Amino acid sequence: MYVDVTQSSEDFMRLRSELESGQLKQNDGKANVTLLMQNGNSYPQTGTLEFSDVTVDETTGSITLRAIVPNPNHALLPGMFVRARLDEGTNPNALLVPQQAVARTPTGQATVMVVGADNKVEARQVTTSQAIGDKWLVTDGVKAGERVISTGLQRAKPGAQVTPQEVSDDAKAAPDSKPQSDKSSS
Repeated sequence: MYVDVTQSSEDFMRLRSELESGQLKQNDGKANVTLLMQNGNSYPQTGTLEFSDVTVDETTGSITLRAIVPNPNHALLPGMFVRARLDEGTNPNALLVPQQAVARTPTGQATVMVVGADNKVEARQVTTSQAIGDKWLVTDGVKAGERVISTGLQRAKPGAQVTPQEVSDDAKAAPDSKPQSDKSSS
């Protein structure tokens, strides 16, 4: 079944630029498309992006993208509202960092607190490109395997000695807990 989705022209141009510069690597030449139904459930079949309309809708500033999605049980109907997630490329140097771990300086620069090999806190400037769920996509400033403090930030000061504790994505920290760190992963 054809599924037409829209993407802002700004996002489309950013994607195109990142693919051309090599910052993003395209996956097998085609983008996978995952659908989220109106009730919040994921559609079980994955589709592929077939083409993009070369014109921009001047009233919305968006580009129409067409995907072909298998519909063996006829669960998708013409005119149905769905959300689409496009896996357009992979940035091998980017990491996902919990949003609560990223602070802003008075000038707006994104920063994180990192626990070094000597268990001392270090402030780092990072570059964030977009929010993905409850995480920031960080493209510069931290490397895979570095420990980013995600809880207890108000007590973590640069140069302070800490005892880091690994946390899982679903762990809920108590408000008065000690600084904890997440191992960054891509």
